[in-house]
Amino acid sequence: GILTRLQTSAPTVRTLSLSSSFSQNIPSCLWKLGRLNHVAIAVPDLEKAQSLYRDVLGAQVSEAVALPEHGVYTVFVELGNTKLELLHPLGEKSPIASFLQKNKAGGMHHICIEVDDIKVAMTELKKKKIRILSEEPKIGAHGKPVIFLHPKDCHGVLVELEQA
Repeated sequence: GILTRLQTSAPTVRTLSLSSSFSQNIPSCLWKLGRLNHVAIAVPDLEKAQSLYRDVLGAQVSEAVALPEHGVYTVFVELGNTKLELLHPLGEKSPIASFLQKNKAGGMHHICIEVDDIKVAMTELKKKKIRILSEEPKIGAHGKPVIFLHPKDCHGVLVELEQA
């Protein structure tokens, strides 16, 4: 009857098991990656972008904050499990201004991942030939130390690491 058909048509659940050789290839680090903090999006019109996320999509959107050291205005869009960071140029030497010259409509600029020890992460990443775009961490939009990893060393993605 129906019960037999339900039992035979139910999907099989498979579990992923890591082979011992795979798990042994994971290097041990003195620091740990944490959660995805935010995805940053460069926008040519900050007010329009704020309005999209606030008025159209119903998200909680912060006010714009100027970060002169980074050459940007930044706005955070709360998503519950992470955030979007809207970036707009502050000054002509802004890295976001040059990004928008190449990408007129804007687009994804970087991802930010939390780390438990940014100084140790920097030391180990340098040993592993990952280029860091500054000699020392800078204070980021959340008031915490941040560094950026060269996109050519991270499969084309600009990666920001932020002290958790």
